[in-house]
Amino acid sequence: MTTANASTPRKDRRRRYRWAAAAVLLLGSFAAAMVFGAADTTLRDVWRALATRDTGETLTLIREIRLPREVAAVLVGSALAVSGAVMQGMTRNPLADPGLLGLTAGANAALAATIAFLPSASYFAMIIACFLGAVVGSGLVFGLGAMRKGGFSPLRLVLAGAAVSAFLYAISEGIGLAYKISKDVSMWTAGGLVGTSWEQIRLITPFVLVGIVLALLLSRQITILSLSEEAAVGLGQRTAQLKAVLFGLTIILTGASVALVGNLTFVGLLIPHIARGIVGTDYRSVIPFSAIAGGAFMMLADTLSRTINAPYETPVAAIVSMVGLPFFLFVVHKGGKAFS
Repeated sequence: MTTANASTPRKDRRRRYRWAAAAVLLLGSFAAAMVFGAADTTLRDVWRALATRDTGETLTLIREIRLPREVAAVLVGSALAVSGAVMQGMTRNPLADPGLLGLTAGANAALAATIAFLPSASYFAMIIACFLGAVVGSGLVFGLGAMRKGGFSPLRLVLAGAAVSAFLYAISEGIGLAYKISKDVSMWTAGGLVGTSWEQIRLITPFVLVGIVLALLLSRQITILSLSEEAAVGLGQRTAQLKAVLFGLTIILTGASVALVGNLTFVGLLIPHIARGIVGTDYRSVIPFSAIAGGAFMMLADTLSRTINAPYETPVAAIVSMVGLPFFLFVVHKGGKAFS
């Protein structure tokens, strides 16, 4: 009894330290993102820009360019990380990721079609188009994955996702060339945060917050579903309805992300694995930790994209892929376990 009682406070302390470290990482990433870049700024400039109404060229740059950009990075990183965690728990597929299973490619194709056929469409209309495109892309992937007997094996879904994504990206490029909008499409396809405005953030934020809150509310059910279908049914879950809600949730988060910054792959694969390695397999902890770590990761990636070749920008999608692709191969080599 004494040993058991002593181990509980130690576990609680370790848990608190992990969450504190995550919070420090998020704040540190934000500070680095606001200070470093092509233009020289200091922490004092950042403080003045956020806490006072002082004016000046540097303060305006921080308020109107860097701050909305980093807020967008937090929203997108959190959205993609949470959607990846939900997909991995729902499908029990360690390779599940919105970018690998056709959601981002479908949203990207819909975005290109909207720019070509409805050039005067509002930003809100583009968001809706991205949602619909994500539905089509994921539907094609799961449809191909179910064509053969044996269910949705992780490898089969990834192969189907690669084929469908290549097809949908080809459609995007074809639309861009045919309607001479390749430059507009490629700005989104490159997965960049350049030019993010407060108006875009105001439109996107409700979708991201609703998706994350729903994921948190359903986190206990996701934990049970991640164990096995039989366990979920035995505990009284209506698995078909639950999966439909979770699928809609991932579409909301992915569609909103693509509408804001374009195609980004591997964030939804990388972050949930790391989160499970740190806080365990209970999705009541995995989802909030993924949201925090995803936001920090995206800010760090964006900071690198602005600084490694300043004053020019390296596409943030390239930075993410340089980290994500080796991790993907590592997960495959480990049989899907990674840090879990």
